[in-house]
Amino acid sequence: MSIEKKKFGIMPSGDVIYSYKIDNGKGLSAEIISYGGIVTRLLVADKNGCTRDVVLGRSSLEQYLKNDGYLGAIIGRHANRIAKGSFTLGNECFNVGINENGNSLHGGREGFDKKVWNVLELPQENAIELSYVSKDGEEGFPGELDVTVKYTVTDDNALKIEYSASSDKDTLCNLTNHSYFNLNGHDSGKIYGHVLQINSGFYTPNDDEGMPTGEVLSVFGTPFDYRVPKPIGQDINADFEQIQKFGGYDHNYAIQGRGLRLAAVATGDSSDITMQVYTDCPAMQLYTSNMLGSGVYKDGEEYGTHSAFCLEAQAFPNAMAHSHYPDPILRQSEKYTQTTIYRFV
Repeated sequence: MSIEKKKFGIMPSGDVIYSYKIDNGKGLSAEIISYGGIVTRLLVADKNGCTRDVVLGRSSLEQYLKNDGYLGAIIGRHANRIAKGSFTLGNECFNVGINENGNSLHGGREGFDKKVWNVLELPQENAIELSYVSKDGEEGFPGELDVTVKYTVTDDNALKIEYSASSDKDTLCNLTNHSYFNLNGHDSGKIYGHVLQINSGFYTPNDDEGMPTGEVLSVFGTPFDYRVPKPIGQDINADFEQIQKFGGYDHNYAIQGRGLRLAAVATGDSSDITMQVYTDCPAMQLYTSNMLGSGVYKDGEEYGTHSAFCLEAQAFPNAMAHSHYPDPILRQSEKYTQTTIYRFV
């Protein structure tokens, strides 16, 4: 096990950004930078012992500063969408950063994906701990939020992400990671042959702006049914309104059960790399990179639509507008915790 630190780039402000490579010595390593807490590389040994980088990424800090699509980043203070950037907490209405079609997405204009994080190396745990203090009123959210995100590469071939936060006022807190996975390798093209299973019988349909309507519908008989493993490409272009509207999947699933449990399993069809996803969150977003811009990315590779999939553990999107959704409220007297594990077998 080892942690290797090296310079990644320099911010316009003069801050030096570092990359941390965490290696378990058993075929799994992760590289994370102090800007945005971005997972830039995730190296996994395939069935033949060859190493494949299974997350999409960019080639330089300069490219990450314009990280459309949030590739690999920590997302906060509120992952996913808030309609019109407005919510009521207690008796007070708050307006937060608007950055997508009149709505707030992934924390607003300057979310956690665009922050420089402090990093503490934890070599005995084969981990790094990132910390950031979000000031009261940042992006319009109430309360000073003290956040830590711990990345561990475990002995049993998993990338474990542990989030914690506390606030001096009641606020919203809904954190996640936005890694784009292609288990055949980031440079291997479309993900249609990947086989996916999701531990969920219900999803939340969206309106035209990608905002949940408030309904919670059964997946039975729809392209959203992943209770039994099937190729992602099987229904990604189905003649079904919710699929056609977004050019694939960009939807929230209610994950069955409580506590830390298995939420999804995905396998690359050519690599035979299988990733198990565990979370203690109530929900998970499946996004099939429908809007990923074409262009040159990491290692000079060209990505585009359906080059990867995201499995984002989260609270329900826009939950403050729907009383039957589990809310993302963090009370002043409480501590927010969230654990997501990506295990490779």
